Amino acid sequence: MTPKSGGQKSGREGGRSLKTRVKTARKRSLSSTLWLERQLNDPYVARARHEGLRSRAAFKLIEIDDKYQLLKSGQRIVDLGAAPGGWSQVAAKRIGAANGKGHVAGIDLLDIDPIAGVDFAVMDFNAADAPARLKRMLGGPADGVLSDMAANATGHRKTDHLRIVALAELAAEFAREVLSPGGFFLAKVLQGGTEGELLAGLKRDFAKVHHVKPAASRADSAELYVLATGFRGASD
Repeated sequence: MTPKSGGQKSGREGGRSLKTRVKTARKRSLSSTLWLERQLNDPYVARARHEGLRSRAAFKLIEIDDKYQLLKSGQRIVDLGAAPGGWSQVAAKRIGAANGKGHVAGIDLLDIDPIAGVDFAVMDFNAADAPARLKRMLGGPADGVLSDMAANATGHRKTDHLRIVALAELAAEFAREVLSPGGFFLAKVLQGGTEGELLAGLKRDFAKVHHVKPAASRADSAELYVLATGFRGASD
């Protein structure tokens, strides 16, 4: 191979890609520095910015939907823990909500900047009146419930697993309250899958249950998604 003139570097000296390195600032912790470095070198972060998406997480839903064909024109979709709005953004585009086809309702405890075709509400989905409020927002029962929620990490793997599964269980209970028959439920869990009780409940109430690991999930992440399709209807 002919060397580059003027002593220029190719960017892959010694067979290794050059990455952006972030120095640890006096007021920045090591974990924050590593997170920032990972963000700066993450191709999905760059793609999200280039394509006008609210977050890199949008690509996870895109990949899952490309495989399982969940989002269809005219549906009513719920996005739990919607901030900053990446999943709502994808759902609204794929069901045609911005053009008056279908409806997306995003729920979070945080305010979210508006997105065409999405109604956001600041509320706790665990509140007793949340299912009824949600159905009023949608104009009827939902065809799908999305949840990319994650509890704040403690760094203790078992504790984090239990906390995120607990969130998934609450989301599943909410889904049972608002889904129409045939609807789907997609929620984040961690590798190791769902706990026995949650998995048994989903298999009882849905026709099919899958565990999904989209390519957009970081390789070093333990996150996984549980997908339940073919809701059988609310039990008595």
